[in-house]
Amino acid sequence: MLEEMLKNVREKNPLIHNITNYVTVNDCANVVLACGASPIMADDQEEVAEITSICTGLNINIGTLNTRTIESMVIAGKKANELHHPVVLDPVGVGASTLRTQTALKLLKEIQFSVIRGNISEIKTLALGSGTTKGVDANLADKVTAENIHEVVSFAQEFSKKTGAVIAITGAIDIVCNESVAYAIYNGHKMMSSITGTGCQLSALTASFISANSHRLLEATVAAVCAMGLAGEIAYKRLTVLDGNASYRNYIIDAIYNMTPKQLQEGAQFQEVLL
Repeated sequence: MLEEMLKNVREKNPLIHNITNYVTVNDCANVVLACGASPIMADDQEEVAEITSICTGLNINIGTLNTRTIESMVIAGKKANELHHPVVLDPVGVGASTLRTQTALKLLKEIQFSVIRGNISEIKTLALGSGTTKGVDANLADKVTAENIHEVVSFAQEFSKKTGAVIAITGAIDIVCNESVAYAIYNGHKMMSSITGTGCQLSALTASFISANSHRLLEATVAAVCAMGLAGEIAYKRLTVLDGNASYRNYIIDAIYNMTPKQLQEGAQFQEVLL
């Protein structure tokens, strides 16, 4: 399953429109290139509809939210829906401020998303309409564990049913589901939390994978999440005593660039969760 997903990205070279945050925009562009897709970063209201029209997928990330780009996100999202292009929402830090929460809920109301990806606190806030997050990080109390995984999956599947989107909850254990099928993913390394932007990169990566596999959204999202986690594992093994989090960030992108479909298939650690 996963082998085919990555092959399709490399063969189809989808063009991905990213309205993302300026903290990680360069890393997002590079990870899109590394997986075999092509990035465009454009967020002005005067061109987002036109840019979306020439792309095959859209990634919306509210990480460095500002009033100038909120309407740009809506315009681009509606154009993507009109063209039946897949759309990813990354509700970074939703719950941290009123503007951030209201904007995420507005986007959810006005745009049909293919995939919604965030940490557990962000997804809970989005689903419930209110909540708090530790900045852009998940609250410790919300951590997905072996003990509460069925509860989290049940919650995520209800949210999927409500939104019509694949839900991807990322953390030490990742959950990817639609309303009827759910997978737990165990790839990754704890050092990934020491660099800014692995979540943002994953959302851009997910947009690339689902754009090349638009009729298999769940499987493509699983493949993207496994690929990012596996890259984190491979990158960690490259570190020397002189390397730190900056090198680790670059090694992750290198790992995506060099990853083969067979390597992804064999290195992915995931299993279906049955309720």
